[in-house]
Amino acid sequence: MAPDVVKKLRAAGIEVTVQSSAGERAGFTDADFEQAGAEISSQAAPVLGSDVVFKVQAPTLEEAASLRSGALLLSFLQPSTQQDVIHALAERGVSAFSLELVPRISRAQSMDALSSQASLAGYKGVLMAAGRLGKFFPMLMTAAGTIAPARVLILGAGVAGLQAIATARRLGAVVEAYDVRPAVKEEVQSLGATFIELELESQAGEGGYAREQSEEFLARQRELLGDRVAAADVVITTANVPGRRAPILLTAEMASRLRAGSVVIDLAADSGGNCELTKPGEVIEVGGVTIDGTRNVPATVPLHASQLYARNLANLLLHLAHEGQVTLDFEDEITRGACVTHGGEIVNERARQMMEAK
Repeated sequence: MAPDVVKKLRAAGIEVTVQSSAGERAGFTDADFEQAGAEISSQAAPVLGSDVVFKVQAPTLEEAASLRSGALLLSFLQPSTQQDVIHALAERGVSAFSLELVPRISRAQSMDALSSQASLAGYKGVLMAAGRLGKFFPMLMTAAGTIAPARVLILGAGVAGLQAIATARRLGAVVEAYDVRPAVKEEVQSLGATFIELELESQAGEGGYAREQSEEFLARQRELLGDRVAAADVVITTANVPGRRAPILLTAEMASRLRAGSVVIDLAADSGGNCELTKPGEVIEVGGVTIDGTRNVPATVPLHASQLYARNLANLLLHLAHEGQVTLDFEDEITRGACVTHGGEIVNERARQMMEAK
């Protein structure tokens, strides 16, 4: 939650309760929320007992048991790894909506939390790389001679990748990018980067995502990308397939070709990592190469991460609520696509497939 979003919800006739200190790490005080019109609760129980509950991550089993039957829950539910929680929410009679399942259609752009958080990750990932790389990003003309610019390779040109490209270019690096979807070529080039074209078939999937690739495709992809990786000072990987383990784009052999002092930022660490050597949640050094597997990178930009996510949640709620009352219309593509549990059942086919694939 963010204070500006409290005002928006209050204007729509919705009362808001915020758990005390919930916004502190994002720079929002309890007084900020109270001034915006929210009530502050010193305990979690009154918040969990609300008609509608906003969370970031999936609830624990204990939290799920505290939700009111018939309540609405809006959160990242992660069906592929939270099967027990999903079943508990269904049994509790909670109508649970998962933000990662919001359809990628124009009407739902303001509710697309995957995109808002990916943009933050792409931006911060470049700054993390710049902080760890022992050289300048831009070309510099100095009295002691010319400093060549850093070379940055971005693997995956979705929202995170495009933001990473834009940020690296603003810092003056020479940027190359690769994606399995040829349709993003123009976007990459418009940001001043070179798009790497490999002799491989398109892997574009539904909703603008890349589809899951076969091992044969990935092996050929790694072979063709090897020389580009070896020439880079920084490699930033961003490839995610919702509900699946992240594909391995950077093998140990490919990473071994990087020069000592190079940096790998794996923005897919939360779903296993795109680099074979990544240890999620850790920063390691292998052969002089730094491999950063920081989890939940958007949380390192907490103010804007909270602000954007709160807006995504509020926009989804206001889509579901009219005149302060929740009315679920399952003929609507957004409602149907994002709802995971309702009426005591798991009602989302994509969520079921994610759970079964685990």
